[in-house]
Amino acid sequence: MNSSSEKPIDRLRAIVARLRAPDGCPWDREQTHSSLVPGLIEEVYEVIDAIERKHDPDLREELGDLLLHVVMHAQMAGETGRFNFDDVSKGVGDKMVRRHPHVFGENSDAKDTAAVLKQWDEIKRTEKTAGDPVRPPSLLDGVPLSFPALLRAKKLQAKAAKIGFDWPEAAPVLEKIAEEMTEVRAALTSCDTAKIEDEIGDLLFTVVNLARKCDIDPELALHRASDKFSARFRAMEAAGKDLQALTPEQLEAFWAKAKSS
Repeated sequence: MNSSSEKPIDRLRAIVARLRAPDGCPWDREQTHSSLVPGLIEEVYEVIDAIERKHDPDLREELGDLLLHVVMHAQMAGETGRFNFDDVSKGVGDKMVRRHPHVFGENSDAKDTAAVLKQWDEIKRTEKTAGDPVRPPSLLDGVPLSFPALLRAKKLQAKAAKIGFDWPEAAPVLEKIAEEMTEVRAALTSCDTAKIEDEIGDLLFTVVNLARKCDIDPELALHRASDKFSARFRAMEAAGKDLQALTPEQLEAFWAKAKSS
């Protein structure tokens, strides 16, 4: 399992195969693609956290945990003959060569980032719709339904913006947010839950558009806002008061203090 001539990736694949073997680890043997999804999402966010903290030791470890998921999924697929890790590696390698004709080919003159991204999208759209006569191609293709809601909204908006279906700057988006807020208030008076949900959804979608126009990632912005809220609330708790016994006015005062510290 640890030969000096063995490549680290081959050793990892052998370890995972051993864990999944009939006499391997009961937990690993019970896992499915679906059961690993929560952990996979968690690992992605832990990678992002390490990047945000600029902590290389943690980043190295978290990338390893993410790689473990890739190897595990490939191992499970290989056990049923669908595909294996080599297929995954070859597929992504082939794709990178195919989508970079300006580097690996001779039929492209893409010289800057904008041209490269335009070329990438065109190639990707051709790949995704090839051989699918039922579903016509769309500029919105390639945005998975399983994306987190904020990320999916941002990606859809960015794709539509490529044909000019977009606000020219942030100011008109602020006006749209005010319009959506008015519609939310009207929906609240109706006590119609479906209508309220619809209008709040429109408001959130427009806020994502504002973030995009400001070159802000809405997913990370909300993540940081949640971190900030958590830190301030914990500061309130650390003040030694029984928060449950305080009035709304007292809680607001404690919050203001935590916010200013």
